[in-house]
Amino acid sequence: MSKKSHWIAVIIIVVGFLMLFNRNMNLLTAAALILLTVGMLQIRKGETKKGYRYLGVGAALLLLDNLMIVFLIVLASLAYFYSKNKKIHLHDDVMKKQNFMARYYWDQSSWRLRSMSLWHAIGEVNADLSLSIPEEKQTIVLLQGVMGNVRLTLPEDYGVEIEASVLFGRINLLGEQDSGMMNRLVWRTPGYESSEYKVKFVISYIVGDLNIHNP
Repeated sequence: MSKKSHWIAVIIIVVGFLMLFNRNMNLLTAAALILLTVGMLQIRKGETKKGYRYLGVGAALLLLDNLMIVFLIVLASLAYFYSKNKKIHLHDDVMKKQNFMARYYWDQSSWRLRSMSLWHAIGEVNADLSLSIPEEKQTIVLLQGVMGNVRLTLPEDYGVEIEASVLFGRINLLGEQDSGMMNRLVWRTPGYESSEYKVKFVISYIVGDLNIHNP
């Protein structure tokens, strides 16, 4: 049996058991579960773009069929976001944004690095710190939401601290990868304390893919 046929068989068995134990499950929910499972498998294999497409379509189907559940998940994520903001005590003039969908491409030209707090239901963030122009000696960046794809490029002349948690998905730190459920990372670059410029990333997603690498 090929790998593709094997995974199809596994998915059919999983959905079959779910439908057996939950007779109220309809075909739309079953299709959503299949797509979400395929998406997670693709992410684990390293096919992140394809995986997030499957996750996006699966989430959309769940949204159509289980509006209340999705609404509660979004509310829970927002509540956690606001509680995290209060704990970190960001100053008043920090940039704060909440969007349903957001894309930030800070890896194509020079950009201003400042303290910010961003939440999105579905988002993508690509940040190359070697292109950044810091406004402060110490910067805090909060990235939170339901589904997120984050790519961070770290230069040698920055002191970087990362506190990240991903309920479902993958964290790749300089080539070392953890994937699956309840992934957590607390890490600092060597020489963090002696660095002239420091930045702390606080990252939290329910479904996420975090990739941290050098230029």
